[in-house]
Amino acid sequence: MMKMVLFLFCFASVLTLSVSESKSVVSLKPHALDSFDVGYIQMKGEQNCSYLVRIETSCSSPKFTTDEISIAFGDASGNQVYGPRLDDPVSKTFEQCSSDSFQIDGPCASPICYVYLYRSGSSDNKGWKPENVKIYGFNADPVTFTFNTSIPSDTWYGYNLCDTPAPSSSIQLSIQKWVLFVMVLGSVFSIWM
Repeated sequence: MMKMVLFLFCFASVLTLSVSESKSVVSLKPHALDSFDVGYIQMKGEQNCSYLVRIETSCSSPKFTTDEISIAFGDASGNQVYGPRLDDPVSKTFEQCSSDSFQIDGPCASPICYVYLYRSGSSDNKGWKPENVKIYGFNADPVTFTFNTSIPSDTWYGYNLCDTPAPSSSIQLSIQKWVLFVMVLGSVFSIWM
């Protein structure tokens, strides 16, 4: 009888660990930002850094755009970089199936954990559609944000991953759960034998 109770306890523990592990997965999709004031762009440090921003326009985007496109990105420490009016209809920026690169200077932000795009132009949903944004920056690996959706007009739209736990912490949590499981299982087998 005691062996059966211990077996059920181990089974319930494993099931609990599996369920809590699956709940920790975060769905990361771009979203509209409730409020963002570019007039509040600030520099926490005294240094200035240069960033290379590569924006790929989706092949399902309109053939060309006359929309005004801006970008803002930064880190969890409050360092914010703003690139106003990246668009240039004369040079055919943001054409369908194209990639455009921009050098933007601003505060040294590392690691980049948020990016928002702003589109001002046609009010329909057939406006400019970025595929992804890749930022090469100061003292960090490049970071890519996948959009693959039209940007709503007159709204800052993008990602804020600053509060998302780092992958290494979730891996560490998984290892801790498995160590706990092996310890409980070892205890059950030692009693069983």
